[in-house]
Amino acid sequence: MYEKLVAVNDAWAEEGKARQILEPESRYYGGTIDPATGIAWVNHTTGTPTVMAFWGAALVNPKSAFYRDEELLERLKLAAEFVLRLQHEDGSISPGWTNSHSPPDTAFVVVGYAQLVQLLAGDAWEPLAPVVERMKLFLERTIPVLLTGGCHTPNHRWVLCAALGFLHDIFDLEEAVRRADQWLAEGMDITPDGEWTERSNGIYSAVSDLMLIHAARLLRRPALLEPVRRNLRMMTYLVHPSGEIVTDYSGRQDLGQYHDLSPYYLPYAILARLDRDPVFAGMARLAEGALTGPGVVSTNVLVRMMLEPELRQPAVEPALIPTRYEKLLNGEFLRAGYLAGMEAAGHNGRVFHSRLHTEFGAPVARYRDGDTSVTLMTETPSFFALRHGKVRLLAVQIASYFYPGYIPMQEMTVLENGYRLEGEQKKGYYGPVAETLLPVTSREPVSPWYLLPHHSRLLTHEQKIRVTVEALRTDRGWELKVGCAEPLDVMTQISLVFGSEGEFVAGEFQDNGSDTLLWSGGAARYECEGDWVELTGGELAHLSTGVREAGLPPHCKTLLVNVMTPFEKTIVLTLSPGTKRE
Repeated sequence: MYEKLVAVNDAWAEEGKARQILEPESRYYGGTIDPATGIAWVNHTTGTPTVMAFWGAALVNPKSAFYRDEELLERLKLAAEFVLRLQHEDGSISPGWTNSHSPPDTAFVVVGYAQLVQLLAGDAWEPLAPVVERMKLFLERTIPVLLTGGCHTPNHRWVLCAALGFLHDIFDLEEAVRRADQWLAEGMDITPDGEWTERSNGIYSAVSDLMLIHAARLLRRPALLEPVRRNLRMMTYLVHPSGEIVTDYSGRQDLGQYHDLSPYYLPYAILARLDRDPVFAGMARLAEGALTGPGVVSTNVLVRMMLEPELRQPAVEPALIPTRYEKLLNGEFLRAGYLAGMEAAGHNGRVFHSRLHTEFGAPVARYRDGDTSVTLMTETPSFFALRHGKVRLLAVQIASYFYPGYIPMQEMTVLENGYRLEGEQKKGYYGPVAETLLPVTSREPVSPWYLLPHHSRLLTHEQKIRVTVEALRTDRGWELKVGCAEPLDVMTQISLVFGSEGEFVAGEFQDNGSDTLLWSGGAARYECEGDWVELTGGELAHLSTGVREAGLPPHCKTLLVNVMTPFEKTIVLTLSPGTKRE
């Protein structure tokens, strides 16, 4: 794989040259254009530092076509100067589409930039020295912001710790260790089964894993590897047969998006070598198959392989990863106890510029039988998702007009041949504010609603809706029994969201446009490249084409089942036979 990465890196280095701005009068002189925005940025994903990593890895690699290429070195110098010019006086950077003067975004760049500096500084080619010094100056200027700056998501803490570790390593900075220890004192936000707060299997779990690996090494805190091991073990149950990662219940922007194992390559490869673990080595091999290139600057695989040549070969004989299992994650996690402690935390359920992620630790069930992969979820809009060969049932969701929007499941119980899920929502009304609690403005000509003490109103006429789902395995597939007893006459909608790549070839539908079908009855059949799922249970009890606050995902093909409470609805999913692609 190393040779493949070198070749791909050369191609990306060449492509990066075409995007560099070489007009001295431009504000972005020396930077490389982000194709998505047309602007040159300093950030760790599409920004100039990522292209610099391609160039730097090529310049010091004897296997590269650009080895000690003086023209490419000149481009690297221009890029380093651009990065310095766009760095703020406080040492931070500002990706233009997201966070301004951002300590965590600066930390992401520092993690990648520092490794590139270490790689270039370790080469004996004297012309590299000036560019290394300019890059080290950028790192040195980040010290104040990283010693004082904060974050706004859980994983950012571990990125900051990794960046502080690199600054300590390069500048022998004890203050960086002390600052990292302040973050680490907050403790690890991971369940015993290995799930991080953000439940982001596609992006941020891998970020937390790799950053804590760096922090463990650089800060000499080997205990930081234990939560990483837990997450990596958990991830063996969260990969579909195609290599797609389960993202159906994420708390971040990878929710329901396609992601593969490639971000996990370095965590698995590093810990496979450290622990001599065949399962980690097997997962590293799967992740290696998903790699299409070295990656962004903060997680560049080629740079890390050049710094740690032992990573170029498997540490141990890789184990085969199981393709048949049933696993309940967080089933014994005492989530209710933690949630009960929120009042004592003192934040009153409010945080700014962030989220509390109260879904942390909610149960998730995974079932895999060769080419069939099923996920059952709580605390997310979808409660069921399935892959069968090329068929992708991305989500099964329940929405109602009771509390307009989706009804998430909160509880999961294991049954003999499946699972029972339950979700409840409450909605009420509020009485007048007691006269003794009214503000002065209530007696003035203008009494703004937002100045009234709404928290003091007494709750009246509270109502609730409770939905139950039994997801049961059958000899040919799955059976979803969805029920709701009260309140009466609530318009409810069950949506079954399929990938856009397949087609419905049977069923009774009312076409609502935009790939959305009101399923009135008959056996519906969805096919994709020879694989299929047949469904029964359509109903058109009302004509609503959607529920307010429950937007359907674009670029998908969705079946809508319209029911009225009370209802007992059974949807049967029959799968095509055979497991052709294990």
